[in-house]
Amino acid sequence: MSAKKRSLLWQCLISLSFVAPVSEAGQAEIDEQSRSASAIIMSDQVVAYPADFFGRYKPNTALDMVKQLPGFLLDDGTSDRGFISAVGNILINGDYPSAKQDSPSAILARIPANQVARIELIRGQARGTDLQGQSVVADIIMLQDKKAAVRWETYLQHSNTGPLKPMAGISLSSRWKQTEYLVGIHVEREANGERGTEQVFDGNGSLIEDRFDDEEQTGLRQLDLFLTTTTPLGETLLQFNSKVSFKHGPEKRISTRVPQATGLPYEVLFDDYQDIPSFELGLSAERDLADDLSAKAILLYTHEDSELRNLQRNADSAGAQTLLRIADQGAVTREGIARLELGWTGIERHNFQFNMEGAYNSVDGSLIQTVDTGAGPVIVDVPGANALVEEIRGDFVFKDTWSLGRFELDYGLGAEVSTISQSGDTDQERDFFFLKPRAVLTYSPTDRQQTRFALAREVAQLNFDDFISATVFEDDDLALGNPNLKPDTTWVSEFSHERRFGSLSVIKVTAFHHWISDVLDLLPLSANFEAPGNIGDGRRWGLIFEGTVPLEWFGLTGARLDIKGRWQDSTVEDPVTGEQRVLSAAQVGFRGPPTIRFRDNGSEYVLDIAFRQDFESARIAWGWDIGEQAERPRYKVDELDVYNEELELNAFIESTRWFGIKIRLDGNNLLDYTETRNRTIYAGDRGLTPVTSRIDRERTPGRRIKLTLSGNF
Repeated sequence: MSAKKRSLLWQCLISLSFVAPVSEAGQAEIDEQSRSASAIIMSDQVVAYPADFFGRYKPNTALDMVKQLPGFLLDDGTSDRGFISAVGNILINGDYPSAKQDSPSAILARIPANQVARIELIRGQARGTDLQGQSVVADIIMLQDKKAAVRWETYLQHSNTGPLKPMAGISLSSRWKQTEYLVGIHVEREANGERGTEQVFDGNGSLIEDRFDDEEQTGLRQLDLFLTTTTPLGETLLQFNSKVSFKHGPEKRISTRVPQATGLPYEVLFDDYQDIPSFELGLSAERDLADDLSAKAILLYTHEDSELRNLQRNADSAGAQTLLRIADQGAVTREGIARLELGWTGIERHNFQFNMEGAYNSVDGSLIQTVDTGAGPVIVDVPGANALVEEIRGDFVFKDTWSLGRFELDYGLGAEVSTISQSGDTDQERDFFFLKPRAVLTYSPTDRQQTRFALAREVAQLNFDDFISATVFEDDDLALGNPNLKPDTTWVSEFSHERRFGSLSVIKVTAFHHWISDVLDLLPLSANFEAPGNIGDGRRWGLIFEGTVPLEWFGLTGARLDIKGRWQDSTVEDPVTGEQRVLSAAQVGFRGPPTIRFRDNGSEYVLDIAFRQDFESARIAWGWDIGEQAERPRYKVDELDVYNEELELNAFIESTRWFGIKIRLDGNNLLDYTETRNRTIYAGDRGLTPVTSRIDRERTPGRRIKLTLSGNF
């Protein structure tokens, strides 16, 4: 997308916030919405949507309802260490679920829609809610007298690049005496595939090898078992969460390669197998210690034991083996968290919060790699691949939310102290201490408008996988670990304005600027190798647009358009060339329509537009969405690696006309977009030495048709 097109796009999106309220047709639609949605309660801090509001969408689950919230973007959290990083922006009856392996969307997908009384969008301090740094959270308020319900779902997905992919899940939510419980099972078999070509050129641009790749993931199976219970114990409310998962199976890719010099094809087989059992246990206890003092304690433990086997086998044109490489990798990951949250409202217009968290994290990694070129297997030493990384961390936050009429000031100070030790191939121990101040000023001149300014210092949570080395057979490379990593810190500033029109229309624009110290990127270690490391200071800035626009005024009854977009730019000094460049991409993979990644530091823009139309009397709905994001570069010491995809188009049609069962047909990736990866490899330092080769890859993940049946009884 050119700079001129991007500029025009953002002008059109932002102009919606000004055009919508003054259009006569739009105002008539707004008035009609207000009359038909009189049960919606709107204040400067809370917008409450009753269950009836979602009736037109015929939801089966709480997730179906949350997806239709105007102007709300579901955050599933991250896998970073710590509790708050994983909870996202979803509450259930005012509490964050005490779970990490279970994402908020997975939890919502198991809650029957007929057990939800209402959903409240909380945009500021309300009823003592701690937003945990989020600008808005959705609180799922459950019915008090819930009846037993069984929620079920099954689907079959067909792809033109792979076999059928089945899934089935069922859960029961009920009550036994005073204990509410939800128990269920989810089974799934992956059946993905990709096909494409790869061409290798020399430094002069002459083709030296043609490749055709065929990849299938047909045997990967996953089983999830989960149990959640809630019970009162005197004045204390106890909640227990548990999940057990088993994931195992193979993934194969065959690459047929033809050197231009000989014309004799040879074959490379990549055969990977994974076996990953894991479990999670969570317990929380909440009670009021006094009229103005509340407390909540959380205990959480997760354990994962992964075994990965990567195999590469090369065979010549006659089928004789010329190379065999095997890497057996293992990792045992543990995390234990103890957290205490206190809330005190003893001073009028103030809500004080004190949170204290202690955590232990560890990853015990191992790798045995052998190479056989015909004389028998030889063990290859991979430095830094056999190591135990441990962290003991404490986190403390004291904050106050001060209500001043239409203004609200949320301010506080946090501190983080940690010790990270590593043993095995490298032995060392390091201590860290960070202060984390935060201030958010919110102004709500009316119930339908809100302006927010935030300034905070955030500390990144390191990925322990970056400490331990691994092999990358596909690239004939090593992903070296770095035991000297330290967290980067970011001063985050955001300015946002939100306007709501009627019950459905909402426009929100956010501008942000980040000042980053000790940027985490790829750090050169030698002329040919790099590792995750801290490369200096950098900056990131941009705009985020979120909007929901009803299309009644356009003559489309029951239709809406949801638009999400982000544009950003960044700068950091390149450790290889010494010149300024953008930050490397944090994520290079891409599946499904793009989401708004606020911390994706490599993609210049992301755009997602979704259309939906409901015909309530016919109980039928249809819609489509299109998505695109910019290319994402990775800057290595002797290589520039760039990922990109074309525009993706998805469509669906669904109905609940028969027996109360929701029948949905999805067509995903209808345009069969092409994924590209372009690698430019240099003789030495990237950009400072001649190019020795270029590898251009194109793959198509295939069109997918999915039939889903779901319901409650």
